Amino acid sequence: MERRVVVTGVGLICSVGNTAEETWRNVLAGKSGINRITHFDAGEFACQIAGEVKNFDPLQFIEKKEVKKMGRFIHLAIAAADEAMKSSGLQITPETAPEIGVHIGSGIGGFEILEREHSNLIEGGPRKISPFFIPAMLVNLAAGYVSIRYGAKGPNEATCTACTSSAHSVGDSFRIIARGDADAMIAGGSEAAVTPLGVGAFAAMRALSRRNDAPQKASRPWDSGRDGFIIGEGAGVLLLEELEFARRRGAKILAEIVGYGMSGDAYHITAPAENGDGAYRVMTKALKDAGVQPQQVNYINAHGTSTEIGDKLETIAIKRAFGDHAHKLAVSSTKSMTGHLLGGAGGLEAGFTVLALRDQILPPTANLENPDPECDLDYVPNQARKANVEYAMSNSFGFGGTNGALLFRRWTE
Repeated sequence: MERRVVVTGVGLICSVGNTAEETWRNVLAGKSGINRITHFDAGEFACQIAGEVKNFDPLQFIEKKEVKKMGRFIHLAIAAADEAMKSSGLQITPETAPEIGVHIGSGIGGFEILEREHSNLIEGGPRKISPFFIPAMLVNLAAGYVSIRYGAKGPNEATCTACTSSAHSVGDSFRIIARGDADAMIAGGSEAAVTPLGVGAFAAMRALSRRNDAPQKASRPWDSGRDGFIIGEGAGVLLLEELEFARRRGAKILAEIVGYGMSGDAYHITAPAENGDGAYRVMTKALKDAGVQPQQVNYINAHGTSTEIGDKLETIAIKRAFGDHAHKLAVSSTKSMTGHLLGGAGGLEAGFTVLALRDQILPPTANLENPDPECDLDYVPNQARKANVEYAMSNSFGFGGTNGALLFRRWTE
């Protein structure tokens, strides 16, 4: 029999807050973190807005001599992991260290490091390349640094599956604990792609909103006026533990993770499959994995990116997966406020889903003013809502047709 897995810590940092509680409070208030880009001069870019993390000082978490050896995504991952660990109260000892692991994903990793070192090469030749270039940008180094920081000697992994990266990291960590390969996992994801190449490349694909004159209105999932997503940066990390391991140390349990689904579209490198097939199958897999009926689910934190085709097909997929119950459950997109964290989105949104279960309140979809007629579910428009939530799902879909769904249950003894 597989072991039960619970969430005992949450660490969040994004454009609306630098801690989980600040972020959650601002999301419930419908506050947008999307503004004009400050990381670089975006004056000539088609999209000039993003969800940047504000007032973040990595020196609060990392020694000065180490900061320059890491990409920004690693800084953010360490900050979120620190909060998750502190909020969980878990102390890693020499005895428990081999049974505690780290699984932190990222879709792109140290993009700004790649840009900087390429410029150094072009402008100054190979002697100008930093010896810390590779470890500063590799996707798995967020997990590597966090494991070293805490002495976590269990599984040490990173998932790089585009915008599903950190959802897969959380789900795979759930599996690792359930089958007995670890007792606890520091799991989630981080992304820091608000860079000239990051913004310019997505804009070249015409994937980004061009509502530069109204940044806080730009991300508008399911609204008829949506015109693309907004890049956000940040990190979301959960502390997952085997139930009895958590109980023995008297941990405060926030929620239980009960189901995990994965699927592939096998359709197109960027477009979702017709009829939302991959999204439909990943949600049904998560339900089957948990042994939960569709009508038991009360809330979905949707992928909801604010793209024309993506929002429509996710709606179709939810209707297919949940049948008549689709119109009775609540669905919202917190990307309407945070922007899209790409590979960090799943970790951040899994955190929101856990907090929704803890507090029995649903975060809203901001900027939903004129719903697309083809998007006709209950998207919790513009205002948070108190609700009785027993099961809640978090969806993530990525380029290459890679999908992940996480199912959480309200914790009651």
